[in-house]
This record gives sequence, C-alpha cells and structure tokens, in this order.
Amino acid sequence: MSKNTDPHSFTVSYLQKSGGLSEKSAISASQKLLIETPEKADSVLELMRTHGLTQTHIANIIGNRPGLLLADLEGNLRPNMELLKSFGVSGNILGKMLSKESRFLERDLLGTVEFFRAQRFSDEQITSMLKKRPKLFTFNVNTNFRPKLEFFRSLGLTDEDVAKILSWEPSILERSLEKQIIPSVQVFRRVLGTGFDVLKAIKSFYFILEYDLENTLVPNVSTLKSHGVSETLILKMFMMQPRSLLLNPCRFSEVLAEVVKLEFDPNNLLFVLAVRVMATVSKTLWEQKLESFISFGLSRDEVYLAFRLHPLCMLVSEKKIKKLMNFFTHKLNIEPSIISRRPRILRYSLEKRIIPRSSMLQLLMSKGLIKEDFTMISLLSYLAMNEKNFMARWVRKYQNVLPDVVKAHRGEIEFRGLPVILGA
Repeated sequence: MSKNTDPHSFTVSYLQKSGGLSEKSAISASQKLLIETPEKADSVLELMRTHGLTQTHIANIIGNRPGLLLADLEGNLRPNMELLKSFGVSGNILGKMLSKESRFLERDLLGTVEFFRAQRFSDEQITSMLKKRPKLFTFNVNTNFRPKLEFFRSLGLTDEDVAKILSWEPSILERSLEKQIIPSVQVFRRVLGTGFDVLKAIKSFYFILEYDLENTLVPNVSTLKSHGVSETLILKMFMMQPRSLLLNPCRFSEVLAEVVKLEFDPNNLLFVLAVRVMATVSKTLWEQKLESFISFGLSRDEVYLAFRLHPLCMLVSEKKIKKLMNFFTHKLNIEPSIISRRPRILRYSLEKRIIPRSSMLQLLMSKGLIKEDFTMISLLSYLAMNEKNFMARWVRKYQNVLPDVVKAHRGEIEFRGLPVILGA
C-alpha cells in the first residue's frame, strides 16, 4: 500500500474487492477495523476458501465479524477451522453455520469439545450440537454447562441419557438452571402428582424443559380437573401428547369448551383424545378437513359423529382424507355414512393396507373362494382387522389354493374393482 493511501479508504476498498461486501456494508465494517496491509487479511480469506466457503459466505461472515480478518491465524482461527473439518463441518454447512454464529471461531473451540467429550458425549453428538446451536460454543463451559449437567445427573439421569437429551435439544443449555430448568422439574412433581415418573417424562419429552410451565401446564391441568377429568387421565394425556397441555390457557379453555359441547365424557379416554386433537389442529385446518369430508356427501353432524367415535381421525391430513374417501366411495362403492360410523379405517395407509387387501379380496371373490355374503360393513371390518388375524383368516388359508393371494397382499396385483356390488 502506498504511503499516501488513506488506511480507511484502503480498508473499505479491500472489504469490497476481496471480502465481497457492498459499499454500504464495507463502510460500516471499516468502523470496526483498520487494514493497513493486506497480508494477514489475505491469509484469513485464503483459509476460509480452502475450507469450502463461497464468496457469499465470506461476505456474510466478514460483514458480521469484520475483526476476523485481523485474527491470529495460528491462535484459534486455523485450529478451529481444522477441528470443524474433522467433525465433517465444511463447505456449505460451515458457511451457513458461520454466517449465523461466526464469533465462536475466535473462542477456544477445542476446549469446549474436550469438555463434552469428558462428559461422555460422542463426537457425533457434539457435531449435532454444533450444527443445531453453534452459539453454545461461545459459552463458558464451567459457568453455563457444568451445573446443568450435574443437576440432570442428580435427578438420576445417566451420562448416556444426558448426552442424548442435550444433543437432540441443545437449546436447553441456553436456559437458566435456577429460573427455568429447576422450576420445570418442580412443576412436574407438584402438578402431575407423586405417582408421576419425572425421569421418564424428561427422557421422553425433554423439550418441555424450555416451556413456562407455571403459566401453561399449571392452569391447563387445573382447568381439566375443574371439568372432572381424573389425574389418571391427565397423566395419560401428558404422556401421549404433552404439547396439547402447553397451549396458551385461553386457547386451551376454548378447546375444552368445544369438547364439552360435543358431549364427550370427561371420565373416558376419548375425552382427552378429543382435547389432544383439537389442541393440535388449528381452527383453519379443522374447517378445511370438515369441508373435505363434506365434499364426499357427509353432513357436519356425520363428521362430528366420526370424531366422537374416534377423535384421532381428524389428525389425518386433508390430502389423505381425500385419497381414502375417494377410494372407499368410488372404488369400493361404500356409502360415506358407513365410513363415518367406522372412522378408525381412516387411520390406515391406503397404499400399504387398504389397496393390497382390497386386491386380495377382489381376487378371492373373482375365483368364487369367498362363499359368505359380503357387505360394506364386513369389508371395512376385514380392512381394519389386525395383520396377524388377517393373515390367518385370508392369506394362509388360501395361499396354497391360489398363490396369487400372496402377491396381492404384497401390493403386486392391481386393484380393478370388486366383482360384486356390496350391500349395506
């Protein structure tokens, strides 16, 4: 650089030409560093390029953390880049990661990795944490991580449990031990009863430690109890779908009012299943699913009858509802009202169960091997029959007489329609 060149102007020019920043970003970044000679910055950019970072990645990283251009290459920068590469983090993955959280390149990344290794985390689990929450690797391990790991172990979680939970949901480590994690465990014990297995809940639903349980779970459980729902059923509901109990209490009360309006018995498992479903499905999506059923000739009352008989039928996607109803009504000629009285059938796979079984029954009918009178109801019962009983009742019974039943059951024979018209 010429002695007469303004260092600030040179910095702006360098950031634009070599760093790929816009003029505005370069001017802003130049307020945080001054590049007097290009050698050190060149070596930093070259290091980034050799690890697969594109010019766009580099511009994002330098724009967020311009000081990296003057970082000590052999201090933390190169060792950290090499460490990341050893974990399979390079190229586009590395670029995205550093674009979000570039500051950890200047930290003692190896020290953090060694801490987790000492806590029995595998390199695969550490990699998962790196990719999900790179910000964590800027934290002080002794201040932020060690007390939380010790607390989890004090609950009876094993090293393996802790590593599994935190690698799947590393954001838990960002939560306050005193203000979030410990109070959450205390709420578990207080609200869900002494018979509640806290360890089982944490291992199964570790994400719940990130919720404000005092202002969600507590009032929602209280509302359920005020409607006569037993503690046993509340526990079942929690273990089936805890997120439904973590709704905003106002929305939860609305859901409960709808379930009560539909005359579900609060002492029956169907009650909590209905709450779970209505808490999961948005109002808009609920209406869309209703309209899908109605488009096949069902009334709203018939759809709600199906929901009362088997609430989980409304968890079926709108696309699947249309595919199943189309097959039942147009291919099998089953009355929609009959399906509304046997809604469990909507939970099964069209491709893996319904069509193969229909093809097999079609084959048996066409060969005169089904002697009994078949009705729409009996057909649905056979389509819903568990696999063990179906195999015994139809496949094994006829596979020696008509080997093609095995192929049909495997989905290798096209369904062309039943050879007879079924009665109701």
